[in-house]
Amino acid sequence: MSKQFIDSPIRIAAPAALPDWATRAVDLASPRIGARALHATDDFFGEVSRMLDPRPARFVPGKYDDNGKWMDGWETRRKRSCGHDWCLIRLGRKGVIFGFDVDTAHFTGNFAPAVSIDATVSEHDEVDALLAAEWHEVLPATTLQGDSHHLLCSTSDQPWTHLRLHIYPDGGIARLRVYGQPAGVFDGVGDRLVDLAALDNGGRALAWNDAHFGAPANLILPGRGTDMGDGWETRRRREPGNDWCILALGAAGTIERITVDTAHFKGNYPDRCSLQAARVVGGTDPSLVTQSMFWPLLLPEQKLSMDAIHEFDKQIAPLGPVTHVRFNIVPDGGVSRLRLWGRVAR
Repeated sequence: MSKQFIDSPIRIAAPAALPDWATRAVDLASPRIGARALHATDDFFGEVSRMLDPRPARFVPGKYDDNGKWMDGWETRRKRSCGHDWCLIRLGRKGVIFGFDVDTAHFTGNFAPAVSIDATVSEHDEVDALLAAEWHEVLPATTLQGDSHHLLCSTSDQPWTHLRLHIYPDGGIARLRVYGQPAGVFDGVGDRLVDLAALDNGGRALAWNDAHFGAPANLILPGRGTDMGDGWETRRRREPGNDWCILALGAAGTIERITVDTAHFKGNYPDRCSLQAARVVGGTDPSLVTQSMFWPLLLPEQKLSMDAIHEFDKQIAPLGPVTHVRFNIVPDGGVSRLRLWGRVAR
């Protein structure tokens, strides 16, 4: 994936305006794939773990705790000495970082004035071991504004496991997104069946015709969906045709088993589904939309039922190694998870 470098921070009102390198990447700092905050010099007003919450930051008027106004993010005390605050974060997967979204949503008179980020590779999560590691700057010191998204490119194309986020000198950050691609996920898997489309294996949602009630990226999250909002759901179709989304696999592979889970979708699950697939070489992500209409069938139309796990294997066509799939739902509705079990092409 190519980077699109930005000379200065972009400040936007909503994540929908994210650039291509962010929308076509994995949030390596998401707790849903195992990321977690390990340490902070201070989180008096807001626990550092809140900064990694995959949900958008919210503001609750009139909500206070024992330390003051409750804020949905990481917030430190007003520093009355030399130095600055920082925290340590373990990424959910070792990966190459394309860029960051440093979000100061709802922080106005208390946002961090500046930020920088270092990265390292370590097998340890202990603070002392990490502090002794060799760190490399991947985001130079950058000025922030209040209540804004700051989209900032990484200066490194190496894979990393841990981050050290500095704020100068103190204050709050609502959310940190670390956009990139997992690296080395399939090292050592041999000939085992793996979920080639899983988000934590590098799978990505590339394109879709509708996502009114839920994003296609939810299809490839770990675990079963927690509710209807934790899946891909389209609006009620009032015209001919069907809804679809395109997924990129984490690696080229031969798919041998498919799981379609309609958990929690009862009066709104699709009547049927099918999958098309291809091994794509060249082109761009947007160009796949047209190409995908002509990809061969991997799984012919199959009947679905509400709130159930559907397994398919004998119905799968022998297409060999593929890199992308088009998931068709007929005519519309919601699906919680899609698993594409296969063997990595060598």
